[in-house]
This record gives sequence, C-alpha cells and structure tokens, in this order.
Amino acid sequence: MNEAARLDLTEREESRYARHLVLPSIGREGQLRLKAARVLLVGAGGLGSAISLYLAGVGVGHLTIVDDDTVGLSNLQRQILHGTATLGHPKTASAQQRLNDLNPDIEIRPIEERFTSQNARTLARGYDLIVDGTDNFDTRYLINDTCLSIGIPYVYGAIFRLSGQLSVLCTPEGPCYRCLFPEAPPKHSVLSGERAGILGAIPGVIGTLQATEVIKWIVGFGQPLRNRLLVFHGGDLRFDEIHVLKNPDCPACGKTPAQSLT
Repeated sequence: MNEAARLDLTEREESRYARHLVLPSIGREGQLRLKAARVLLVGAGGLGSAISLYLAGVGVGHLTIVDDDTVGLSNLQRQILHGTATLGHPKTASAQQRLNDLNPDIEIRPIEERFTSQNARTLARGYDLIVDGTDNFDTRYLINDTCLSIGIPYVYGAIFRLSGQLSVLCTPEGPCYRCLFPEAPPKHSVLSGERAGILGAIPGVIGTLQATEVIKWIVGFGQPLRNRLLVFHGGDLRFDEIHVLKNPDCPACGKTPAQSLT
C-alpha cells in the first residue's frame, strides 16, 4: 500500500467517491489506499459479479479477473455482471465492458484462462489479496495454497441453493481453507449448481459481503472476518458465526507444512 502515498485523487474521482471521503472509516487516505490496491478475482460468475461490481464502484485501482468460461443464458438469473448482449462472449470480456462503463478511472485486466497449478503463482504475484468467486473445491484449495505461498489473504466465499458462507483466510496467525476443510468431499457426493439449483440473489448477498471484507482489509478499518466463518441461511434470513482456529497440524499452514499439496 506504499503507493498510496504517491497518489492523489483527480477532480472527477473526488466527485465519484464523495460519499467515501466524508466517511470516517475511509476518508481521503482510505480512498487513496483503494486506488493503490491490486486485487485478483478468480471467477466472474455469480459471486464474481457482486464482488467485481462493488470493488470497481468503490475505486479499487487495479482489478484482474481470471475466468475461462463464456456467458450462457442460464447464467443471467444470478450473474448480474453480464447481460443478453454478451451471450456467448468470454465472461472476462463481458466483465471488462461492464466494469469500464461503471468506472473508467480504474484498470480492469481480463485473463481468459483457468486458474491452475501451472499459472496460479505467476498470476497472483504482485497482488494484495485474492478473492474467491469460484464454484469448486479444487480451485479453492489452489487459491488457498497460492495465498499461503505468496503471503497474502484469501477472501473465501461459497454458495449452495439458499445458503452461503464466507471468511478471511490465510492471514498471519489465522486459519487457512485446509484448517476448515482438510479434505474435499468425494466428487460424486457434491451436486453441481446445475443439478442442485441456486436462488439468484444468494451469490449477491455473499459476494457483496466478500467485497466488504476486501475493502475493510485494504483500508484497514473494522474487524476482518478472521478466525470466523459466517454462514448465511437465506430461507429464514439468518446468520450463524462459527469460531475457527488455525490448526497446528494443518498440512498447508501448520508447524510442518507439506512440500506440495496442489
């Protein structure tokens, strides 16, 4: 965040972020921190839609979006980043178009690739944190291990049917994803979103909360969702909070981590 000290706000940015500049938690210094920030978002689907729209709107200076999928008609029920006009287009290109319209004063970098063990560390270098907009366990473990290896936080989120959960992981002294979920469930036991269904607004709720945690972490106010897993039950509109601790025997972040996990 040292770059923030060398930045200033343009007249247009002062007008755009006026509600932040008068907010005691952010102010000018916080807005400059947002302008200097570099965030890597993996996934431009349901979660990624809400995450990216709010991070772009609040002025995160550099937002890179990694996704190898294209926009399909069944996406539009929940993936509000995209629209009918971009059906069949790469989600990263659709995202760039929408986010540039929302805020042309920030840099949007689309990467039309899958986040894999071959490119993960290269893609993640130079970023302040990684935000999870994915929908599968393998990529979550990979994001987790990449964050640990580079030393940046992992803002985790997941959704299923009418519920969702989120946490801030891989922080100093805090747990990682493998502390919460040491092993992925058997693949045959996990229903895909296509088979299980998902209420369209649920990724909006969780993604917006993830964006809030990103903003808090960058600016440095409030209490991050560290050592806590927040679980949202949309059916009866209830939040549960589960206290989680770093596992000293975790193969990823424990006292004797394994050489290679992903």
